[in-house]
Order: sequence, then structure tokens, then C-alpha cells
Amino acid sequence: MNKYNFDLINEYCESKQIPIDDKKREGLSVFYEMLVEKNKVMNLTGITEWDDVVLRHFIDSLSLVEILDLSNFQGKVLDLGTGAGFPGMPLKILYPEVEFVLFDSLNKRIKFLDEVSTALSLDKISLVHGRAEEFARKPEHRENYDLVLSRAVANISTLSEYCLPFVKVGGSFVSYKTEAIDEELAVSGKAISLLGGKVENIVRFELPHSDMKRSLLVIKKEKACSKKYPRKAGVPSKEPLK
Repeated sequence: MNKYNFDLINEYCESKQIPIDDKKREGLSVFYEMLVEKNKVMNLTGITEWDDVVLRHFIDSLSLVEILDLSNFQGKVLDLGTGAGFPGMPLKILYPEVEFVLFDSLNKRIKFLDEVSTALSLDKISLVHGRAEEFARKPEHRENYDLVLSRAVANISTLSEYCLPFVKVGGSFVSYKTEAIDEELAVSGKAISLLGGKVENIVRFELPHSDMKRSLLVIKKEKACSKKYPRKAGVPSKEPLK
């Protein structure tokens, strides 16, 4: 366990009352090593130094605790557009009892995350390859998740059209954003409402020992989403709802 410096993540977990132990630290280090190794042959992340990954990927992913304690969470969590596994994989490693589905449109990334899941002997985790516009129409996925997370880079209108159809009525969609959210949110209100959502909270904070500003946007699903959403593949990103 001395191969990597865990001081920052230990301090963060202690300050946020996130349960961490040697097994979880080992899980994070194995994930890191597999990420860096796979990154040599496919583009997963531009951030590869341990300390940077800890802060900008691991702690950033775990910052969900700013709005929600997963320790006793009984619902099903979907990480939509998980990419290299953020925020879903660090959250899964730290909260192994929570059921997670990690979803991405690129099969190579899903295969990599399946390798990580196997190496760490994780259970209650599913890795799904597909397009959100198609899978949101499948009965086993549509309005079937208590919590949908996305750290993907897209405007709020587009992300809402991708994510809200997966959220149960009464559940929530949480978008990981940088500080610059107000202007984007100002033109997304109608789209969020059309999709059955309502902005419930915006939590702003800085990553520890840095000046990196972050926001978590919490959208509550108040009513069922019209069957016409999401629109066909590619449309939500090209023509965001207004």
C-alpha cells in the first residue's frame, strides 16, 4: 500500500465521512494502473499522473457526497457516458454495496471497464454498450433508475434529453459541471421542464487543495417523460431543446 501516496484521498474521505479501507485503496490503485496501461493503446484520459488522477478523477467523482450520502442508498445508479469510468467506477469501489450500471457508446471503453470490474471482483455492477437515444426507449432502462449521473461534456439541455428519460419519477439526475453553469442553465429551463424535470439544487465547491471550481446540478424527475424523447440518434447534441 506504500506504492502510492493516499494522503489526499484519505483526508478527503475522512472529511466527508466516506468509508475507506485498505481493500478500497487497493481497488483505486489497481484501477489507476489499468487506466494508465490501457491509455497507452487507446485514448481514455489526458490525466495520468497519480496525484492528478486522485484529485481530478477520483475525488471529483466522489464529490457526489456534497449532495448525497451513498452509504445507505438502496436505489439503482446509472452513470451515462461513463467514458473511462468516471464518476461510476470510483463511486462503485468506495460504495461496493450500491448497484451501478456504467453506460457508454464506445465498446472499447466498456470492455476496459469490464476488465477492471473483473480484476477487482466487483459485483452489483453492469457494463452496457449502446446509444442513450436507443436504450432510453427499452422498457428495462426507461425510467428505471433512481439516480442518473453524468460527467460528460455537453450542454445541460442535451444532457437532460439523454439522461432524464432513464430517471424514475421521484428520482434525480445529477450533472457534474465546472463553475460556469448559470448562463447555460438560463437557456435550459424549458428543456428540463419538457423532459419532466425541475432544478432542485446547485452545489458549488472547490476540489481540495486546489482552485478548481466545480458544480453539481441536481434535477428532480417530477413527471413521466414524453415518449417522443429522446429524439433520434444525434439530434439532441445537434439541436438542443430550447
